[in-house]
Amino acid sequence: MREPTTTTTTPDATSEVIRVETRAEGEYELRQTTTPKRFAVADGELLNVATAAAPIALRWTSGLMCHGYEAKVVDGEVGEGEYAVWSGSGKAVRETSDVAKFPRPEKPLKMYQFQGCPFCKKVREAVISLDLDVIYYPCPRDGPEYREFVRAEGGRAQFPYLVDDNTGTKMYESDDIIAYMYEKYGPGKANIGPALTSGTLTSVTAGLALLPRLGKGSAYAPSKKPENMQPIVFYGYEGSPFCVLVAEKLCELELPYLQRSCGRGSPKRQELFDKRGTFQVPYIEDPNTGIAMFESKDIVNYLQEQYAA
Repeated sequence: MREPTTTTTTPDATSEVIRVETRAEGEYELRQTTTPKRFAVADGELLNVATAAAPIALRWTSGLMCHGYEAKVVDGEVGEGEYAVWSGSGKAVRETSDVAKFPRPEKPLKMYQFQGCPFCKKVREAVISLDLDVIYYPCPRDGPEYREFVRAEGGRAQFPYLVDDNTGTKMYESDDIIAYMYEKYGPGKANIGPALTSGTLTSVTAGLALLPRLGKGSAYAPSKKPENMQPIVFYGYEGSPFCVLVAEKLCELELPYLQRSCGRGSPKRQELFDKRGTFQVPYIEDPNTGIAMFESKDIVNYLQEQYAA
């Protein structure tokens, strides 16, 4: 039986309120310095969020939605415990997609990549379209662990690099990886969206979309990972600028993370709503410390304080 949730508040050095929810053994402590608010930008983060939002226009919203996404305004407001992007005045916006029709891998795919790479970005967008859960192993420049693994495993330090333990498949080349994922876990490679097809234009726009971030998520920052580190669980999606800020920090510190992909139309939006009574991303659960957090600024600060050397 679940123990009652307890909440404590403590003023920190900046007079913000820290809220810690202590739950039953085996669950995560939710730590907040700010109350989650939809679409709100934290103080001092406007420029960061604005530059991270650049791909929304350049990439034709690729990385925002699941394949077959559809939104409808329906009569009636949502019931208690039910997720909807908006509800009020007797109406609700319902979101659906085709991902429930696709085969699901038994084990998460493994992807070796880094945030500042345009070819890796295309693959991350395809992951959102197919609503796949992927363990990302960041390979920033000068990273001591996963970049060297790829060099030893595949013969060269080239990214992205896919390992699918469900089929024994290992491959380089973004276009080949996207085609493989669509064929194996999606509607077939003939249905790859135009923003993800092979060609100069898609690669150029992916590169231009990363320019405003000035190389963020590309170079290694020394970190202190625990021995046998477990991947941090990260609910998010590529098209969210708030999620981009967290993914960049995870990459720079070379911290592995399991992305629970939840683009528009993903059933995992309801999953997070069931877990926390709200849907907002980014949201992380760190099995190495037992800490859970919303809010990109808070998460980035936590990762820096917990893992930076």
